[in-house]
Formats: sequence, structure tokens, C-alpha cells
Amino acid sequence: MDGGSTAAHAMFEADAASRGLGIELVSAGGGRAVARMEIGPAMVNGHGIAHGGYVFLLADTAFALACNSHGPVTVAAGADVEFVAPARLGDVLVATARERARWGRSGIYDVTVHRDAPDGPDGPAVVAEFRGRSRVLRDPVPRPR
Repeated sequence: MDGGSTAAHAMFEADAASRGLGIELVSAGGGRAVARMEIGPAMVNGHGIAHGGYVFLLADTAFALACNSHGPVTVAAGADVEFVAPARLGDVLVATARERARWGRSGIYDVTVHRDAPDGPDGPAVVAEFRGRSRVLRDPVPRPR
């Protein structure tokens, strides 16, 4: 973890789903975030590649971290993903989220998921591209104790 103390860091500490899958918060702040995850045996589908749901979940986590880095409780209003290349068992994936636009209570964030290893002359292979649409909650839902 990057040791920062944004609202995104507090949200991630309470995110049992992401942390339970081994997702790590690398950095978060100012509408940006980076998260990483290793593809484990339980994440591989019947074709021997990472199940798209896990790739989506990593991207969604980075998206959540980026849009919550500003402070108000923010949730996903919708998201789309394009799978570009397969990930395989043992691959370490990095999701880099960046804010594209924010207005009123809404925002748009792009997330690129790539392998954490140089794959060619242009750098790491992109695995997926994700676009998330966010919404700031007026009345945040209280967390269970």
C-alpha cells in the first residue's frame, strides 16, 4: 500500500471482497488510483485463462478507489469493459484508473488493466479497457458495525 490517507484508503481497508481476492492498493489520490492482483488457480476458467469477472473486479476496484479519492462517498452508476487479451494463471495484473471528467455528482473514469511485465517493444500487454460512470451519494449508507 502507498501509505496515503485519502477517503479511498479508508474505503479499501473496509473492502473485504477486494482484499480477500488479494487485490493490493498501490496508490490513490486526486482522481487516480493503481491496484494490482495476481491471477490464482481459483480465478482461471475452463479455457485456462483468467475469468473475465476477476479482471472486471480488479478494474472496478481501481475505479472505486479513484472516484472515492476526492472524499464524498461515490458509487458506480455503470461500467463497461472491453477484454483485449487473455490473462493467465500467475500473471500479475495492474489496473490504472484516471478521472476523465467530473461534474455535479457524476464522473467518468477510464481504467487500463495490463500485465505487470514487459511483453514487447511497446511495454506491458493491455488485458482490458474499462470505463466507469460514478455518482456521489447524497446520503451515504452507514457501514455495518
